Amino acid sequence: MSACCSNESSCAADAATPAARTKANCPRCGQPGQHVALQTLKHQVKPAHLETVETRSFNFCRTATCDAVYFNDSDVVLTKGDVRQRIGLKETEDPVPICYCFGFTEAMAVEEIRATGRCTIPQRITAEVKAGNCTCEIRNPQGSCCLGNVTAAVKRALKKGMEEKSRDFTEKGSKIYAKA
Repeated sequence: MSACCSNESSCAADAATPAARTKANCPRCGQPGQHVALQTLKHQVKPAHLETVETRSFNFCRTATCDAVYFNDSDVVLTKGDVRQRIGLKETEDPVPICYCFGFTEAMAVEEIRATGRCTIPQRITAEVKAGNCTCEIRNPQGSCCLGNVTAAVKRALKKGMEEKSRDFTEKGSKIYAKA
């Protein structure tokens, strides 16, 4: 199991960071970034950027509408085009990844909710974490456990499902009332 999903306070991947951690604001959107270990960066960026990430500490930009994915305190910015995979927090069209270790997407959560009224994805991920099968510090572009993002995505999907059911109920009720 990776340390990022356990109760341990530090991730072993941090030991591979080339420079001291820096908390900086994204030069594109101005929001604070989240430190990302070198191990994460090396697995996420395209080969052309491997040397770039070795030079300084980088942060992840969580702002959904910002094109920056990684940045450092020297204003080096790597965008979605500079990384190997889709960044779930920055995507609006399917497939929107929510768990990089086990391949879950927002569409999977929505489909399960439509079919059953609930979503078991967070529990399934938790079981895999307990079995020692996650590698979030490498696979997740944020370099940290995905369960917070998964939970938020499931809440959005549940809300969306409830809104759809309410709309369907209202439309059916209107049709019945109109016939009477």
